[in-house]
Amino acid sequence: MTGRSAPELRLESVTHVYQQGAVRALDDVSLTVGPGEVVALIGQNGSGKTTLVRHLNGLLRPTSGRVLVGGQDAAGRTVAQLARDVGLVFQDPDRQIFAGSVRSEVEFGALNVGLHRDLLRAAVEGALATVGLADAARTNPYDLGGSRRKLLALASVLAMQTPVLVLDEPTTGQDVAGVGRVRGVLRDARAAGHTVIAISHDMEFVATEFARVVVMGGGRILADGTPAEVFAPSGWELLRSTYLEPPLAAQVGDRLGLGSTPTQAALLAALAGAAAQ
Repeated sequence: MTGRSAPELRLESVTHVYQQGAVRALDDVSLTVGPGEVVALIGQNGSGKTTLVRHLNGLLRPTSGRVLVGGQDAAGRTVAQLARDVGLVFQDPDRQIFAGSVRSEVEFGALNVGLHRDLLRAAVEGALATVGLADAARTNPYDLGGSRRKLLALASVLAMQTPVLVLDEPTTGQDVAGVGRVRGVLRDARAAGHTVIAISHDMEFVATEFARVVVMGGGRILADGTPAEVFAPSGWELLRSTYLEPPLAAQVGDRLGLGSTPTQAALLAALAGAAAQ
C-alpha cells in the first residue's frame, strides 16, 4: 500500500434522497473518521451504509450537506481524483469487474492512478499475492468462482495503493481461507496507518477486527463507539431493532462475567473452569 498519509474523512449534515424524494437514504448524517481509524458500519439492509460510503469517493453526491476528504470539499473533485485517496470494493464484484484477464483487471485501477512500469508491476503482483490469486493472473475473471471474484475486486483496489480502503461486506461468501485473507489485508492496512471502513453483517468479524463500530438505521447514525460499548448488553435492544444480534462471544462473555468483547483465551479458560465444577 501507498506511503501517503490517510486523509480525514468528514460528512457534515449529509442527506441523500433517491427517486425524486421517495427514499431518504441518508438523513442529516454527520460523521468524522480520522486518519488511520478502522471503522465498521453495521445495520440492517437499507439502513444507509452503502449510500454513506459511496459519498466518500464521489459515486454519490449529497442532496444537502457536504463531504470533506482531507479538508477539501469532495464536490470540487471528480471520481477519478477521489479514487487516488479512497478505494472502494463493492459488495457484488460483478459490478466492478470487466477486464478479460485477472492481471488486466488489477492493472486497470493502478494505471489510472498513475502507476507505471516497475511500480505498476510490483503493485499488481503484490495485490495478487495478498489475495491468493498469483497463479490465476491469465485467467478470465468469470472463470473464477464468486468468492475468488470478490478477492479479485479487492486486489484491484489494493493495487491502487489508496490510503483509505472501503470494503462492502468483504467476508460474505468467503470460506475460512478467504476470510483469513481479508483479515490479513485489514491488519496490514492498520499496521501501515491506513484508514479502513467496512460494511459488515458478520458481528464476530466486526468485534475482533475493528476499533470503532457505527450502527445505522433509517438513514441515521444510532450508535457510535468501541466494540465493547456497542456490543454491551445495554445496547442489545438497539442492535435487535436493526435486525442484528450481538456476537456470540458477547452473549457468552456477559453470562460468564467476561465483558462484551472477551478474548478467545478468556472464554476457553472460563468454559473449562465451568466444566470442571
